[in-house]
Amino acid sequence: MSILEPSDGTLRQWLDNPDRSIDHLECLHIFRQIIEIVNVAHLQGVVIHNIRPSCFVMSSFNCISFIESASCSSSGSDSNNEAVKLVDQNKVGELISSSPVCCGLTQQRRLPAHEDSKLDISPTITYPRDSEGNDQPGVSQSDAETLSCLRSTSAFPMTLSSIETKEYDRWETWRTMPSKQILSMEINWYTSPEEASGAPSTYASDVYRLGVLLFELFSTFSTEDEKLRMMSNLRHRVLPPQMLLKWPKEASFCLWLLHPQPNIRPSMSEVLQSEFLDESRDNAEEREAAIKIKEEIEGQEVLLQFLLQMKQKKQEEADRLHDIVGCLSSDIEEVVVQQSFLLNKNGTHTELEKNNGVGLEKLEALPSSVVLKDSTSLCSRKRSKPSTDVYQSNIGPGSSKNMMTKSSQMMKNFEKLELAYFSTRIKTIRPEPRSQNRGSPGNSTVQGSNMRTEESNFSSIDNLAARGCVTNARQSGWISPFVDGLCKYLSYSRVKVRANLKQADLLNSSNLVCSMSFDRDKEFFATAGVNRKIKVFECNMVLNEDLDIHYPVIEMSSRSKVSSVCWNSYIKNQIASSDFDGVVQVWDSTRGQAFMDFREHERRVWSVDFSRADPTRLASGGDDGAVKLWNINQAILFFTLWILSCLGASIGTIRTKAYVCCVQFPPNSAHTIAVGSADHKVYLYDLRNTRVPCCTLVSHTKTVSCVKFIDSTTLVSASTDNTLKLWDLSDSSRVIASPAQTFKGHTNLKNFVGLSVSDGYIATGSETNEVFIYYKAFPMPVLSYKFDSNDPLTGREIYDAPQFISCVCWRGQSSILVAANSTGNIKILQMV
Repeated sequence: MSILEPSDGTLRQWLDNPDRSIDHLECLHIFRQIIEIVNVAHLQGVVIHNIRPSCFVMSSFNCISFIESASCSSSGSDSNNEAVKLVDQNKVGELISSSPVCCGLTQQRRLPAHEDSKLDISPTITYPRDSEGNDQPGVSQSDAETLSCLRSTSAFPMTLSSIETKEYDRWETWRTMPSKQILSMEINWYTSPEEASGAPSTYASDVYRLGVLLFELFSTFSTEDEKLRMMSNLRHRVLPPQMLLKWPKEASFCLWLLHPQPNIRPSMSEVLQSEFLDESRDNAEEREAAIKIKEEIEGQEVLLQFLLQMKQKKQEEADRLHDIVGCLSSDIEEVVVQQSFLLNKNGTHTELEKNNGVGLEKLEALPSSVVLKDSTSLCSRKRSKPSTDVYQSNIGPGSSKNMMTKSSQMMKNFEKLELAYFSTRIKTIRPEPRSQNRGSPGNSTVQGSNMRTEESNFSSIDNLAARGCVTNARQSGWISPFVDGLCKYLSYSRVKVRANLKQADLLNSSNLVCSMSFDRDKEFFATAGVNRKIKVFECNMVLNEDLDIHYPVIEMSSRSKVSSVCWNSYIKNQIASSDFDGVVQVWDSTRGQAFMDFREHERRVWSVDFSRADPTRLASGGDDGAVKLWNINQAILFFTLWILSCLGASIGTIRTKAYVCCVQFPPNSAHTIAVGSADHKVYLYDLRNTRVPCCTLVSHTKTVSCVKFIDSTTLVSASTDNTLKLWDLSDSSRVIASPAQTFKGHTNLKNFVGLSVSDGYIATGSETNEVFIYYKAFPMPVLSYKFDSNDPLTGREIYDAPQFISCVCWRGQSSILVAANSTGNIKILQMV
């Protein structure tokens, strides 16, 4: 038993659609399917009484299915018009469902429960009465109770006049009638004359109903009155003139089926063999064949368009690849020329080997590739036979061995190195940005030409192909920075643990280290955190002595949890700190005492930093949205006069709209400061005019937790959006929306994990309890190291909350890095 799809509807609904237009072949297709259903029943000796539009369901493909009903069929003789006996409607269902007509879609179907309830007619429905209010002769109450789409009588003795007199009033309220009354009217229309006069149903009665159905299929009505009048006239075999003119063959066939005398009506075999259906069947087959051919043509057209578009795209890709190969060939030739120049300048290859291969160390990471000798331009399309003699002759055994050693590390990130190469390469041919006065407040708004976006970041291969063909002059400015970056990237292969600093405080439940800093000479480093202590360790002692517990050289106690420490880069014994109570202190590390307290912050202070250009200047920033500037000499004077608490010591204040998470002075200026904010931005201020920032860096999507200067024009920022971003401050734009590089690989979503820079290497922590090391030229990590989950004092594995790296600090420009995690575990690491 098939189930109705949501798109299915009854044939009655389709016929009564006011927007329906008559499609000749479509109507004949529907009519032919119903004829085949009726023929199957008649061949088995069964009369179908429910040949009405409401008893057929149409699918979205105009396939007709007969709705299963309770009991309404009988068997009898079509020729003799003998009385027939009622049979179980299940027999009809079995007969029709067993027939393969209508492509298997003529099986009976049962409506869903909500549809079935609509079609069922209540036994209390009344039928036309005479002028005195009595029931029409021959119509019993039991007969009335059985009238429905799902139940019909074997005898329907209703007079023609009584039907006609009542139909008009019913049609007036057609649109507002319940479905039961509409179906009742339909039953009257589809009742044959002999049934109306009290005779039993025969096969001819089904043929008469087919005639009424054919009339409805080829008729449309503009008004309700017109439909009522036409259906009434149909009893007298009066067809509308428009049907006679437009559909003469259909009208003639309809009149034959509607003949008032049952014995003159055609049998089902005659209907099926009629010229009318044969002709329509041929036309339908021709139409279906034409439609099929049209669909095939359309399919071929779609395929053709797809292939043409794909060919065009692939051709464009091939052109781009050809341009890129030309660029690579030109670059390879240029590198070989430079290599030859260096070899000639420094002597023979043998002499270079005696000097530890200094001349080749910078070239050993370059790939052995094809050189196109005839390449005369950056994007030359001239195809030449590859030649490797020039390049291979300059490679010695030692260099080859070193290249093989580093090749595996290169291949692991080959695609990212490729993108880095093209990013570096395109910078040599892109036009310089138009400079603009950064300090002008009037230009603080973001304007189209002032704001760098991701689209202007020339880091794609396509841009190189599009912009590569500029001039015949070789542009070799990209070689040095890229070779430097590649060599730096391949210089180290792993991270080695040099020492474990075992210094856990048993009196504190939390040993989280928030900050670390090295002194001026990189001999001592200070650690500070939530245990309210600043501890100073001698680095060489920790590295050279394998002790169970390392004791600090000096230990200083704070009143609150310490969030940041910074060693003065000029005055060796000065350490600045900030705490969770909003106090900034300056300590004398030789005496272990604080000699200055600054208490102007209203809330927690996250960061402090000494200026390297002016060691007397100190900056701090915190949750009150303020950046405070302090002068150590002035503070000492105030402290000496005992008026520090009255006058205060700050020499300037920058107010922001969000929490300040970090502050940092550039290495060569005391008049500029970078501020990382909780509003996802980095602000650069000129301390001579702090009303508005001179530059805003916009790309992070979460809080900026830390900023560090790599050099005077390069800044790196860390954020809890899982990224580090490198910024080129030589751009004179007031707003920079596109970083020069974005570093990804570590995990940082909610904690401050630290940030430190050294000679282009960038170290940061991760919430996976790992330390990640990047190099500024490439977006992927160079190295990483994972902390074990052991207690720093007992050495036992910890199964508590997930650990994370809380801070990192390079030892100057060396390869040694100090890192600490959330349990207070401190390790001294070294890249080797």
